[in-house]
Amino acid sequence: MKRSLAPMIVVTLLAGGAAAQTTYTVGSTPSGVPFTFLDVATNKIDGVMVDVIEAVGEAEDFTPEVEATQWSALIPSLTSNKIDIIAAAMYATEERAKVVAFSDTVYSYGEGLFVAASDGGTYRTLEDLKGKTVGVQVGTAYVAPLKATGFFAEVKVYDTIADIMRDVSVGRIDAGFGDRPIVAYQLSKGASDVRLVPEYTSTIVGNVAIAVRKDDPELLAKINSGLAKMKASGKLDEIVKKWGIE
Repeated sequence: MKRSLAPMIVVTLLAGGAAAQTTYTVGSTPSGVPFTFLDVATNKIDGVMVDVIEAVGEAEDFTPEVEATQWSALIPSLTSNKIDIIAAAMYATEERAKVVAFSDTVYSYGEGLFVAASDGGTYRTLEDLKGKTVGVQVGTAYVAPLKATGFFAEVKVYDTIADIMRDVSVGRIDAGFGDRPIVAYQLSKGASDVRLVPEYTSTIVGNVAIAVRKDDPELLAKINSGLAKMKASGKLDEIVKKWGIE
């Protein structure tokens, strides 16, 4: 009798497991405030894109488990199946779209320029920085276009925006470029030795989107469905306002 009951228990457990909500591992960077960042109070990744993917999961009945992933490791982690989704301040570029599949647009913006607080110069265009040494974050859509201009003495590549700001503040480089809303948000949160150049006009504008593997069209469809629901209900606007990046 005991033997005959055992398989029934297993079947019941399996049935319960099948009914459980699907979980996807999400890669988000720990240094992209306010889009994704490590909240030291909770030791968890927080930010705009975390709120977005959690809202999409709620709308589409799946659970996102967010893991801290360095920017340069996001796409390799996705393609090697270490994560299932990228939710970060990532542009949906043509080059990246050759490797991953992007969702519909979440948010659009361009690059911001920052210089030392003591630098009172006026910089409206890239050409105004001709002959200077500038910094940019590795893996961003800004690296190749900035190098291609030929305006700069050198374009140095850094791991994080914070690293660029440090070198700008101490005079190792003349200026830095980063995602404008991220730079603006970080500088708005406290005193700094660098300043965002207000008159500078972004030239490399892109669309931030969520990424999945190319061989996962079902997940991509879920994400696009969730985003559509968020846009229709006003939830996406609510998230954007919460983080002050309108």
